[in-house]
Amino acid sequence: MEHFPEVELAPGALWSKIQQQTRHAQGCGALHPIDTRYEFLEQGGMRFLVRILANLARKEKADLSQQSQQRMGKPVNPFLPYDPDLFVANLSATHLCLLNKYNVVDHHILIVTRAYEDQDSWLTLADFEALATCMADIDGLAFYNGGRLAGASQLHKHLQLVPPPLCPDRSPLPLATVVADLALKPNSSHPVASPQLPFHHAIAAFGKGDSPSGKTLLESYLALLTHLGVDWSQPPQAFPYNLLITREWMMAVARQQDHYQSIPVNSLGFAGSLLVKNPEQLDLLKTLGPMTVLQQVACLR
Repeated sequence: MEHFPEVELAPGALWSKIQQQTRHAQGCGALHPIDTRYEFLEQGGMRFLVRILANLARKEKADLSQQSQQRMGKPVNPFLPYDPDLFVANLSATHLCLLNKYNVVDHHILIVTRAYEDQDSWLTLADFEALATCMADIDGLAFYNGGRLAGASQLHKHLQLVPPPLCPDRSPLPLATVVADLALKPNSSHPVASPQLPFHHAIAAFGKGDSPSGKTLLESYLALLTHLGVDWSQPPQAFPYNLLITREWMMAVARQQDHYQSIPVNSLGFAGSLLVKNPEQLDLLKTLGPMTVLQQVACLR
């Protein structure tokens, strides 16, 4: 068994490594940023960022190739082995950090288990400790797509983290304004729901100041999912969910399907950031309303 020594990243070192590796990956062609334009749509008192893809052909071709190989019985895992040109840093004996190959937001990173674990499995203390290491350097938005019905596109367990600004015009994260209106009590053992969000969710706040520890993140995660009605005796596949995390709060959303009509939704949709493939999908989203789409893919209260 390969041995990995204890990893110690000095404050600020991870962010420096991310920037350095991004320049390298761009230079050698390992990074394939996806160009978008954007609009804002409002519904239900929330201002949604909607990105319209300029060219998704390269990623769709890669996805189709992967699906074809899986149908032929060939397991495909982009994280085992990972592309060394996308490798940022070892985070722990169990986790490493990679650049997201097909990024929409600059410096989007993946927190990946070193050995294979299924994306449908519950998150653990080791997962959250690796995430906490990244959040200590990057005051951004972390998220987890818990299963296929929650928008997961890869089977190998990975959390994700995008640095600010998520919105290109540098406006606040749409969901953050909804959470701020709740005036949450930090570290409360009782998660709450926002009356603005018409789907089954739960929110908990952390104390102000330092970035939350892995232990704090795990405790909040367990409290949120329990509040949403998880039966811990059942396999994780029975409860698809999205998880959104900042240094100030965590939110979990119970899911029932990965898309509504032709519009896919992952965790970022519940943060207030949706992605459409073409002008036709944008028109459909405008007709339906972004909050209505979220309501359709999530479980009702």
